[in-house]
Amino acid sequence: MGRYRLVVVDDHALFRRGLVGLLGDMSEFEVVGEAGDGQEGLAVIARVRPDLVLLDVNMPRMDGIALVQALRRQKDSPRILMLTISQDDGDLLRAVKAGANGYVLKNTEPEDLRQALLHVARGQGALSPEVVGSVLGALSKAVVEDPGSLLSDREHEVLVCLADGLTTMQIAARLFISENTVKTHIRHILDKLESSNRTEAVGKATQLGLLKK
Repeated sequence: MGRYRLVVVDDHALFRRGLVGLLGDMSEFEVVGEAGDGQEGLAVIARVRPDLVLLDVNMPRMDGIALVQALRRQKDSPRILMLTISQDDGDLLRAVKAGANGYVLKNTEPEDLRQALLHVARGQGALSPEVVGSVLGALSKAVVEDPGSLLSDREHEVLVCLADGLTTMQIAARLFISENTVKTHIRHILDKLESSNRTEAVGKATQLGLLKK
């Protein structure tokens, strides 16, 4: 397949330019746009329609979390990897809850960044080792307190359809949404339930009490 099209959003110009140069040496990626804040990034992403967005958390005008939220409200939004110096649990958990597909720190080695981008591009998650504990702890707490909070209302509707054995086309027809939107919701469900396929996701959801047995 061709290279993954990528947009870089970071308010530090020198770091951003260095990052763009580094990514230019990676054969799997093509940088098709860059921006200095979330608001500018939103416009660039709308124009070039990338496969991936690599963005910082703390930025002026519109920060990275707000940008993730804005993108997730759109149809067929790109995969998103946060790249930041922040190890603050609040930033991390807000990013994951907003819909980021990965969260890595700026001290990450170039090869580890390449692998993280590839994981995210291929529908998997990516986390720096330093933040894994925070995510697992928060996820465990959320499941204990309220398993239903793992999924949005629409994701739960799609999950019920999966449990009923419906195909992507049938789910789209039942919920009056596009097949691409269904695929996006299924991808998010698999990510949140840490499942590799639909059957595994339904099984885990049943164990967690998200579905009636």
